Amino acid sequence: MTYALDYIMLPIQGIIFLFTVYYFCIGVCGLWRRKEVKILVPEKSFAVIIAAHNEKAVIGQLIDNLGQLDYPKNLYDIFVIADNCSDNTAQIASVHGAIVHERTDKEKHGKGFAMEWMFSRLFKMQRQYDAVAIFDADNLVDKRFLLEMNNRLCKGDKLIQGYLDAKNPYDTWISGTFAISFWVIDHIWHLAKTNIGLSSVLGGTGMCITTDVLHKYGWGATCLTEDMEFTMKALTEGIKTTWAHDAIVYDEKPLTFMQSWRQRKRWAQGQFDVAHRFIPKMIKAGIKKHDIRILDGCMHLLQPHILMISTIFVIMSYIQMGFGISLFTNIYQFLPSSLLTVITLGQYVLPVIILLKIRVRLKAWFYLILYPIFIYSWIPIVFLGFLHRNEHEWSHTQHTRAVSYDDIVR
Repeated sequence: MTYALDYIMLPIQGIIFLFTVYYFCIGVCGLWRRKEVKILVPEKSFAVIIAAHNEKAVIGQLIDNLGQLDYPKNLYDIFVIADNCSDNTAQIASVHGAIVHERTDKEKHGKGFAMEWMFSRLFKMQRQYDAVAIFDADNLVDKRFLLEMNNRLCKGDKLIQGYLDAKNPYDTWISGTFAISFWVIDHIWHLAKTNIGLSSVLGGTGMCITTDVLHKYGWGATCLTEDMEFTMKALTEGIKTTWAHDAIVYDEKPLTFMQSWRQRKRWAQGQFDVAHRFIPKMIKAGIKKHDIRILDGCMHLLQPHILMISTIFVIMSYIQMGFGISLFTNIYQFLPSSLLTVITLGQYVLPVIILLKIRVRLKAWFYLILYPIFIYSWIPIVFLGFLHRNEHEWSHTQHTRAVSYDDIVR
């Protein structure tokens, strides 16, 4: 029997199902790592760049950490962009040994604009570098980070994302569930895509970009999610982002739900913005170049859209069941129950496998119980992000977790 809403709901269900199967299959590919013979001879030079806005509480620890990397000191310099600071971030950074560039621009504020400003300065310097490595001020960095990036650069990679770990995973249940989400994404997303030859995405910090790419294409990424914007800009040109699993950066996670809410809302706004600007040209480029990686990038950008239509489908299903009326045909009743069971259980089993692999503390398993709250809170955030997708006001996250690298690895 055909219902009037079938013309809308059947395509929606088909899209949701295919999208779910697609990413489930990719996720499974993140349960292992390809063997790699690494190039361990330091060769490439780096400009290590930190964009900082009022980061006096954490900037010193990061610069000290970066000064102790297992990489020749003559092959990298540390730069800090003191961006519209009203505190003494610049002075602290200078005392700790960084080359500080102070920027004041009340109109064009935010990390994307600060990076573009710094790159233009960098290219005019007497010393030129093979690549830039970019960090947030609240980060701490594994001592082999640049050595791992050097390995990827020597193998011809142009855009590289490092492993996004957590600096404070056990502080609160918010930072804990946030950390779990990153650990899971690191494996079933970044590592998985690398294993099968697809493109990863830049994560805003712990990322490395060759200067020849920046020279040729420019930065130009100034929206709320500058990392996503540059990833898709490069991917449209056929330049994929690769994943360096052993180049670890420890990022400070939000401590409160509202901090988490504001940060994720900004990400959602930015992703909608990038999607609406880049998907048409990416589809055209992917078809023209016969490059599945570019089309997969479109799938990535469509994630919040899929979450929205999935939510609409669930609401309509509850209305149909609750009122005992038939509004549309549910295609899931015609699909093999075993397939649906595997996919459903997989969404819960994969995170458990990842936590077992990385050997988290007992406290993280308690946070895993609360993890669904974090996941489902994305629903209202995404809808708000869609409504405010054309707003570009930067929301700064205050960082206060001042710890040293030794505290992290102890």
